[in-house]
Amino acid sequence: MTKHLMTAPAEGEAPPAQNPHHDRRWLILAVLGLAQLMVVLDATVVNIALPTAQRALSFSNADRQWIVTGYALSFGSLLLLGGRLSDILGRKRALMIGLAGFAAASALGGFSTSFTMLLFARVLQGSFGALLAPAALAMLTTTFTDPSERGRAFGIYGAISGGGGALGLLLGGILTSYASWRWTLFVNVAIGAVAIAGAANLLSNSRAANRPRLDLPGAITASTGLFALVYGFSHVETTSWGNRYTIGSLVASAVLLTIFVAIERRVPQPLLPLRIVVDRNRAGAYIAVFTGVIASFGMFLFLTYYMQDTLHYSPVRTGAAYLPMIVVLIGSAQLATNVLLPRFGPKVMVATGMVIAAVAMLLLTRIGLHSSYVTVILPALVILGLGMGQIMAPSASVATVGLTSDAGIASAMLNTSQQVGGSVGTSLLNTLAASAITDYALAHHATATSIATLQAQATVHGYQVVFTYAAVFLVAGAVIAGLLLRRGAVASLEITGVRDKPEVTAPDSSGDPIPLNV
Repeated sequence: MTKHLMTAPAEGEAPPAQNPHHDRRWLILAVLGLAQLMVVLDATVVNIALPTAQRALSFSNADRQWIVTGYALSFGSLLLLGGRLSDILGRKRALMIGLAGFAAASALGGFSTSFTMLLFARVLQGSFGALLAPAALAMLTTTFTDPSERGRAFGIYGAISGGGGALGLLLGGILTSYASWRWTLFVNVAIGAVAIAGAANLLSNSRAANRPRLDLPGAITASTGLFALVYGFSHVETTSWGNRYTIGSLVASAVLLTIFVAIERRVPQPLLPLRIVVDRNRAGAYIAVFTGVIASFGMFLFLTYYMQDTLHYSPVRTGAAYLPMIVVLIGSAQLATNVLLPRFGPKVMVATGMVIAAVAMLLLTRIGLHSSYVTVILPALVILGLGMGQIMAPSASVATVGLTSDAGIASAMLNTSQQVGGSVGTSLLNTLAASAITDYALAHHATATSIATLQAQATVHGYQVVFTYAAVFLVAGAVIAGLLLRRGAVASLEITGVRDKPEVTAPDSSGDPIPLNV
């Protein structure tokens, strides 16, 4: 198998002179950053507005969960298919279709007059997001081929991915409090319009020299398997781990994904070439993102509950409380990808980032009924931003380096790790919190001064347990990352398992470049 160094242009990369995006790469990064921001914002910005939307459209608490779950189901289950479609259609076309569809679905949701209409809009958002997210990351991968510039680009992109959720909480609180819950959806129309205009003017529709065919059996088994997996974990939140539908979904997912792997090993042009996930660096990066997101989603969810329900912060104040974390995360991501990753390599960087994030989670276990933001919450958020910056941006860079024809599907795998990690984290940590709250209430019922005080104390105890488990997940992730990711500086690491042909483009009759086999 041919091997090559990351310091030289990867075998699947065109040199800058042949790259139609090279001269306008930083403007393209701004467009791709907006595209990623749309997807990341939507994971949290709508959540803040849900109670208000529920009152406006008069739907039940059980239905409210489906507004979140419907988006997660369509997004998570279609990511691999969306990633391969971006390789087949071309990244510009896939990106613009995804942007336009996501913006249109957001507008539909903003104009919703019923629960059914809002749910349909959320499912559409997830479907187009599954095309948009991998296309944007694949475009970033093939646009920035110089190692030094790639670090800066992925640092910015990783900061958006890691901090966008917290920004969504702030934006959701502001829009809900001072405008309307509908603007948490309409805001995507404005972002999408700017991103579409930028993509139309700046991007060329590059495709792989050997354009893959769609692996239909693989697409069906992967999509249904991921759907069953996300549904199973989402179902836990409203039922239990012993519920027959939960068990049935998780068992069906295991069977379908096993069949998917068997198909991928035999078909000539698989949906997911297994060489991508068996490479140690890529596998380590995917697992790092999966583990990191479990912890970070749990933190966002339960710390938001704590600040609003226990400390009685307003939605706007709650969102603003996360701003220091975002600032630190942006700086940490830049430092990690530009300075530390080339020097120390992914093994040290990602594992250290997870340990730092675990320390932040342990600091959050100090919360009480009347904790101070400055002395208890703020230090933990600053340390968490430092750790997450060292996890997300280097992982995204390492997971996609050296690929062109498979850049879309490799990017989709990274997004799948993030989406499934979010679903697993939310359901698992919710279950652990509920169990801890119940056990605490039963153990302290006899000595409680009042039911209200007991309930508040039990709830805070549940949050403390969640943050403890989040720290455990991060430590486990650090161990796995340390075992899988390669030792040494990035400049000396060899990328294996990749045999892409160079991606070269020339304009077709419509003005969009078409691939030339060379």
